[in-house]
Amino acid sequence: MVMGVRTIFLILLLAFSMTTGRTQAQEAAEPASPGKAPKTYDIGVEAPNPIGFLPSVALRNTVDFGAPNGSAYFLNIQPLFPFHLGHWDVINRPIIPIIDVSGFVEGTANIPQGAQGDGATGLGDINYSTFFAPPDLGMLNWGFGPSVTFPTATDDQLGSGKWSAGPTAAFFIMPKPMALAMVARQLWSFAGSSGRADVNQFLLQPTAVYGIGKGWGLVSDLVITANWDARSGQEWTVPVGGGMNKLVTVGNQPIILRLDAYYHVERPDGGSQRVMNFLIRFLYPQRGESS
Repeated sequence: MVMGVRTIFLILLLAFSMTTGRTQAQEAAEPASPGKAPKTYDIGVEAPNPIGFLPSVALRNTVDFGAPNGSAYFLNIQPLFPFHLGHWDVINRPIIPIIDVSGFVEGTANIPQGAQGDGATGLGDINYSTFFAPPDLGMLNWGFGPSVTFPTATDDQLGSGKWSAGPTAAFFIMPKPMALAMVARQLWSFAGSSGRADVNQFLLQPTAVYGIGKGWGLVSDLVITANWDARSGQEWTVPVGGGMNKLVTVGNQPIILRLDAYYHVERPDGGSQRVMNFLIRFLYPQRGESS
């Protein structure tokens, strides 16, 4: 099954190269106001904002290589839908994972506590985070709220078997031509299968994008996790690396395409060595926010 998802991944990479080639000439012709970047460029740089009032739907395809039990594939479907509540913005960020694993994996954000097995494919545990963010703070934006993970996995190898919850917080700053974001989350299990290990997972996700013009950007999006219940020396998964993103427009639909790769300099014994991501993010700016 992993061979099949690798084929899908390669098709997505081909679509990335073809789409960027078709849209480069169009975007190069878009005029900018004197001393100001085009608004589409602003949207492209702001897209990593985890608490921005910009609805979007992201498809994050991740392939983990080099784990002792083989490869793993994750398709995270990540809609972001905000609304106003009094003097606050409320940002809702569910993560719906479709997972394929060859065997036991650990050190991933989607599977805080995996289970032994010969491999499985299906739905993982759905996580739902809500951020309460005061609007119009200027350069620095922040938000906080609860995060809950539901035991929706269709196989023990694809989830924790536990209900988990905890606090989450996010920060965003945009000193152009850069955008810097940070998401932190701590989950503790409070119910679920008594035969499964408890969840005590910390996640830290710093993201940096540097715009280099015409919709292109350099990006690094690190997903750092810690399992506080693991034995000494097995707690952390820490990647280093980065890649490129590209803002394209299909009709009137702005889309962010991103390709990046990472090496885990710190990982548990059952974790992967290398990770490759291909992300497609559909942006739905409000009227007047796109050119």
